[in-house]
Amino acid sequence: MTAMACAATDGRSTRVAAAARRAAFGAFFMTAPGLVFLGLLFAMPLARLFGLSVEGGTMEWYEKVFADDLYVTIFIRTAEIAALVTVACLLVGYPIAFLLATTTPLWRAVGFALVMLPFWTSVLVRTYAWMIILGRNGIVNRFLLDYGFIDGPLVLLNTRFAVVLGMVHVMLPFMILPLYSALVRIDPDLPRAARGLGASRVRIFQRVHLPLTLHGIVAGVTLVFVVSLGFYITPALLGGGKVTMIAMVIEQQVRQFLAWNFAGALSVVLLAVTIAVFWVLHQWVARRVDPAAGEGR
Repeated sequence: MTAMACAATDGRSTRVAAAARRAAFGAFFMTAPGLVFLGLLFAMPLARLFGLSVEGGTMEWYEKVFADDLYVTIFIRTAEIAALVTVACLLVGYPIAFLLATTTPLWRAVGFALVMLPFWTSVLVRTYAWMIILGRNGIVNRFLLDYGFIDGPLVLLNTRFAVVLGMVHVMLPFMILPLYSALVRIDPDLPRAARGLGASRVRIFQRVHLPLTLHGIVAGVTLVFVVSLGFYITPALLGGGKVTMIAMVIEQQVRQFLAWNFAGALSVVLLAVTIAVFWVLHQWVARRVDPAAGEGR
């Protein structure tokens, strides 16, 4: 009986293992077209850029990136602007996502229509609209001048403020959607229970909403920050050449100077910074959610 039981157990284990291998092969077969697509359109160009940056087996282009204070300053400015945009999107997007997750279905539909509205308009059109709003004779200055709030037009366009404002307008939906996805998963009974036990609204947010939406916050922060690092159209137009970001430098090196080697080095450094930010955020979340798992990684 024992031998027969062992044989039956071994048979079941073999069948389970075979089923797992078939499932894994099926999953790979289904994802193979997407992997080929990503490989052809993303991995190969990135590999080509990396090859150009180390052409001839030298690292002189990377030395130029870090030896020249101009490019270091531009990288720092790019990170600062991306961080400002990310913080602004988080501060504005969290209350909006919270309202969308807790309101009635009718107002949720209206709110989502307003949130998704920017996706129906080109980024270029939205940027030109901000140029009209923030110009010397734009809507903001005309309103302030006509009602006597200021004596002369404010310099709003071609400033860091204009760049951050335009980028926040573009990136805000990318922050709201992950936050909303995390907020709707919270059991409504948890805030009610906390309220019944005498917790204040601030305490409920700190102890219930914030920990349970941490993954959504990090997803939104990562998405907004990473995309903001590579922004080109909005800073180029709203900055007017006075607020230079690294994507503008890369475009200039390719279009004006045909310096593909140096542009490749700048692109690889930007990619490395992006990966480093993603890794740091991932490790931080791992330690906050599961300290033991975070230390083991």
